[in-house]
Amino acid sequence: MDSLFPLAQVRNIGIMAHIDAGKTTVSERLLFFSGKTYKLGEVHDGTATMDWMPQEQERGITITSAATTFQWANCQISLIDTPGHVDFTAEVERSLRVLDGAIALFCAVGGVQPQSEQVWRQSEKYNVPKLAFINKMDRPGADFFGVVEEIEKELGANALPVVIPIGSEEHFEGIVDLIEEQALYFSEDPKNHTPEVRPIPTASAETARLWRQRLVEKCAELDDALLEKYLGGEPLSRDDLLETIRKATIARRIVPVFCGAAFKNKGIQTLLDGIVRYLPSPLDVPPVRGTWGEEEVERPADPEAPFSALVFKIVSDRHVGRLTYLRLYSGTLRPGTTVLNSTQGTPQRIGRVLRMHANKQEAIEMARAGDIVAVIGVQKGRTGDTLCDERHPIVLESIEFPAPVISISIAPENRQDEEKLNAALHALAEEDPTFTVAHDDETGETVISGMGELHLEIIVDRLRREWQVVSRVAPPEVAYRETATAPVIEGQYRHVKQTGGRGQYAHVFFRLEPLPPGSGFEFVNEVVGGRIPSNYIPAVEKGVIKAMEKGPFAGYPVVDMRVTVFDGSYHEVDSSDFAFQEAARQCFRQLFLQARPVLLEPVMSVEVATPEEYVGAISGSICQRRGRIESMDRQGSDRVIEGLVPLSEMFGYANTVRTLSQGRASFTMTFEHYEAVPFALAEEIIKKRRAANKIR
Repeated sequence: MDSLFPLAQVRNIGIMAHIDAGKTTVSERLLFFSGKTYKLGEVHDGTATMDWMPQEQERGITITSAATTFQWANCQISLIDTPGHVDFTAEVERSLRVLDGAIALFCAVGGVQPQSEQVWRQSEKYNVPKLAFINKMDRPGADFFGVVEEIEKELGANALPVVIPIGSEEHFEGIVDLIEEQALYFSEDPKNHTPEVRPIPTASAETARLWRQRLVEKCAELDDALLEKYLGGEPLSRDDLLETIRKATIARRIVPVFCGAAFKNKGIQTLLDGIVRYLPSPLDVPPVRGTWGEEEVERPADPEAPFSALVFKIVSDRHVGRLTYLRLYSGTLRPGTTVLNSTQGTPQRIGRVLRMHANKQEAIEMARAGDIVAVIGVQKGRTGDTLCDERHPIVLESIEFPAPVISISIAPENRQDEEKLNAALHALAEEDPTFTVAHDDETGETVISGMGELHLEIIVDRLRREWQVVSRVAPPEVAYRETATAPVIEGQYRHVKQTGGRGQYAHVFFRLEPLPPGSGFEFVNEVVGGRIPSNYIPAVEKGVIKAMEKGPFAGYPVVDMRVTVFDGSYHEVDSSDFAFQEAARQCFRQLFLQARPVLLEPVMSVEVATPEEYVGAISGSICQRRGRIESMDRQGSDRVIEGLVPLSEMFGYANTVRTLSQGRASFTMTFEHYEAVPFALAEEIIKKRRAANKIR
């Protein structure tokens, strides 16, 4: 497996889609038809290679992104299968950050669904070129051309079908290859790998002619030389089309569209050809950029260049220890090499270099630019860190992750397991940047936070299975925030303490102003004439930040505030960092309570896809939960209800939707924004919070 391929023959790709579009089934077929695996694994019976976690096999969903490498048409393809469930959006984010190309998978019945849009936006953020694969063409209600239209309309993509289906639903027989101008028929028998090539059937000939014409016209529009040729009446050759589609795909000007039915083994070989033909190699994407100090640094995808790699995933494996997943952007890495973690400024010695196949490892002697591998030996790396050559340092752009929106308190059933629980939580938090662990000093509770109920449910299940810690959890707690609604022009606080010996003295004047939602915290220093020495200003800022961590209104973090320090005084002997920190903390607390504080709650964008007969019941359930319905559209035979609902009202909603629709409706939920809690409800929340935390 480890014979080195020229970089031009390397592809690093991912599969991204809405939940249940068939990502893992497509992955299994890619591995099988490429010869990487010799037995087809299925999601429904828990044997899928890429869904190796017990939790994935039991639930039939992908939870963690799994990496593997295989070969097709003399190319090395590294594949990452990402989750579709919104609770595991971090897995998609980190994968797209390090991939060169992606397959956007769509269900031929469901089309562009809520999570399809979310993952598409994530891929656009990282400028990832894409192919589209419309799966499940054999399902009742399959509509290839309708989904192509949706991709253009909903996602703003320039979709270019390079194949069209022959029939659909139970009559889906094969595909017409518009470039080769031939029909391909696939056997459902997995032993028969080679599609049968036939002339285009008469029933599909006119549709194929029209779509072939559209493909030729689009290619001509994309290239001036081809346009001249086309307008001059010359036919465009197969090579002209292939080269133009490749260039335009890599430049993200078009999205080639394929189709098939992965479960029935149809259309996969054509998709594999498309990956090799149209998606970029590491040489086709711009050199990676980073910084060192004030200087901007660039690294070309070249095995001879100085080594640089990004840590995009960390896994605690009970057999081999801590696995650090890397995308190598430049240079070469061998076992035993010492590299620099430039993000943290620490040297790290690489033990072993492994090529991954889901949860199985294969030791290799060398990895080089363009490779995606795992290494053992990096003890202090975090997701988003840069590893590089000690003599040629660079810090690559890190990975941004969404903040957790749901919290629960957790404690071991057995007090002797306290230490084991803390170690396990620490390991899980290292693996997953959207999972956080905090200890509340006032209540003595350990609070864990994540992206949703399923996310935290999986964490608790992993604690039991992998670390043998049985835990008690309290009901989920919403991540409320506090902010001010009115400015406080001026306020002061003088901190004076005399306890014998050296005293404490600090005096600060503050101005508080609320900022627009999402602005964060801004600290402004307007002190002049040395009224507060400049060496104490960082302590003032630190004191404000400390006060904002647990707001004075209800004990939740304070957001979207500008705090200006504009005056104060100090004492030559009694002033200190600690005194100014304390003065700033108390001054902020006093003024914030004068600034008409309000409680903010996370509001979620909720989309429910439901058969027509349950629309009334589902709409009513959203309104009962303080939700407001924003739109109601039709998607195939289903209705899609979009609304905004406070997170605090959404716990247990999955069961409600199932009950109201006899299990036929599904919903997705993504964080939208923070919004003020109604006054009466805010009072109730604050009262409970103060009782729980003994805030006075």
